[in-house]
Amino acid sequence: MTAVEPQGPGARAGTPLGDHGLEDLAGHGHAKTHFDEPSLDFAATSTAIDEGVVAELRLIASRYPQARSALLPMLHLVQSVEGRVTPAGIEACAAVLDLSTAEVSGVATFYTMYKRRPVGKYHVGVCTTALCAIMGGDEVFSRLQSHLGIGNDETTDDGAITLEHIECNAACDYAPLMMVNWEFFDDTTPDGAVEVVEALRAGVPVQATRGARVATWKETERVLAGFPDGRADEGPTSGPASRLGLQIARERGWHAPTPVPPGPHDEGDEQTETT
Repeated sequence: MTAVEPQGPGARAGTPLGDHGLEDLAGHGHAKTHFDEPSLDFAATSTAIDEGVVAELRLIASRYPQARSALLPMLHLVQSVEGRVTPAGIEACAAVLDLSTAEVSGVATFYTMYKRRPVGKYHVGVCTTALCAIMGGDEVFSRLQSHLGIGNDETTDDGAITLEHIECNAACDYAPLMMVNWEFFDDTTPDGAVEVVEALRAGVPVQATRGARVATWKETERVLAGFPDGRADEGPTSGPASRLGLQIARERGWHAPTPVPPGPHDEGDEQTETT
C-alpha cells in the first residue's frame, strides 16, 4: 500500500488534510482538525430559514419530552435548508428551545456531522480508521484526492463533491468502506470510488451497496431531521458477512437464554445472600 505523505501548505491533490488544514508540522507539531476551525461563518448574512422552517423546528421539538433533546435533529434540518450550520440557524434553534446561542453553538461545533462551510451536493466519506486503512482505505482516499484535486473536507469547484476522511462507521466486515451521504459502499477500491464520484457528478442515479439510491446531501439531512423520504426499505439492508454470526448460531442450535421474570422477593433475597 502506498503511504500518503504530508505535503506543505498550498498542496491540494493527494494531501491528507487539505490546504486549509495543514500547518508546518515541524514547527508546530499539530495538524488542524474540525475543532481548530472558526466557530461559524458570521459573514453569511442571507438565510433561507423562513416561517415554514421555524414551524418544522417547533414540530421536531414537540416530539421530545424535554424539548432541548431535539437539538441534534433540528441542526440537521438547518443543514437541509442552509447547506451548513449558519448563525441564523443557531439563532432559530435557540429561540425555539429557549436556549442561549452559546449553548446551541457549543453543540453544533462539537460534532463533526455539523458543517461550518458549505457542503457539496454529495458528501463522500472514506473510512481511514484501523481496519479500513489496513484493507486499503488510505489508498482509496488518496486516489479520490488526486482525482478530484481537493484535500480533506474540501469541495470541488463545481460544488458536486465534498471529500472527507471519516471514523469507523461500523461496517468493518466490508472494509474498506466509503459512504456517500451516509449510504454504504462496501469493499471499495480506488477505481470503484472514482467511478462512483464520476457517476454522481454526471447526474447518473447511484445505488448504494446496502441501502437506497443516493439522495443529495440536503435531502439526506432532512431525513436525519426526522422527515422520512419513504425509501428506508429500498435496497438491501445487510449482507452475508454481517449475518454470519446469526447463521452459525442457527446451525449449532445456539440461542439466547430465556429471561426469568423477577419474583416479588428476588431483590430482598439477593441482599440477604450478599450480607
